Amino acid sequence: MKNHSAIRFILLGLTDDPRLQVFLSLFLFLTYIFTVAGNLIFILLTLVDSHLKTSMYFFLRNFSILEIIFTTVCVPRFLYSLTTGDKSVTYNACVIQLFFVILIGATEFFLLTAMCYDCYVAICKPLHYTIIMNERGCTILVLCCWLIGLIVILPPLILGVQLDFCNSNLIDHFGCDASPLLNIVCSDAQFVEQFVLIMAVLTLIVTLVCVFVSYTYIVKTILRLPSAQQRKKAFFTCSSHMIVISITYGSCIFIFIAQYLNHPFDEPFHLYTTE
Repeated sequence: MKNHSAIRFILLGLTDDPRLQVFLSLFLFLTYIFTVAGNLIFILLTLVDSHLKTSMYFFLRNFSILEIIFTTVCVPRFLYSLTTGDKSVTYNACVIQLFFVILIGATEFFLLTAMCYDCYVAICKPLHYTIIMNERGCTILVLCCWLIGLIVILPPLILGVQLDFCNSNLIDHFGCDASPLLNIVCSDAQFVEQFVLIMAVLTLIVTLVCVFVSYTYIVKTILRLPSAQQRKKAFFTCSSHMIVISITYGSCIFIFIAQYLNHPFDEPFHLYTTE
């Protein structure tokens, strides 16, 4: 790894308007507090309430942990820049932030896939559900999500830190993200950019295909149920998961298209997803 420890980047942020910065600071602070508090309350409830000690809430609890980490990695640093005016960040701090952002992002998609498998077993194989989705099995699935996420992000990250940066150290973003960092490198970054794109698209497609196939079997099984009450109960079982999937994949696809088209809504929407 090349020694870039002396490099300091300048985060340009979203705006230089002082009034808008005050509004953003207040909005982000309150949203961050409510986000972390809400997720912590949910985590505590799933730990103390015996009725919530199921595999579905186990996965949702881990998803809440990921959300807390992701939000904490992004928002406090941006709040610090807004309130103090200090927009500089060291190379090492930037790489650490980038590492956690992409690791949490990748892990969330694999965790959603694991949650989808949980719904599939609950609906399609109810007699084997307690055997397959026991505490040990759920823990292994979550650990596998973290491990696969790490395996996916490490190769492009290792290649990225080998790149040389130009004299310009201005990052056109509110945080350290892959795309704006690649825009200021002097080395030929075409291979790294293509590799990052391939890994991101593969992660999205593979997990989305798994989700689609699982829900195809789930819907088929539900429609075969004899009574309307049973069908309603089955749909309710997976409703929370379907909401999380819709928001996560919808946000990701929007950001991907916006970045590809260089749309001005990309950065504000990216900020929204950190909350």
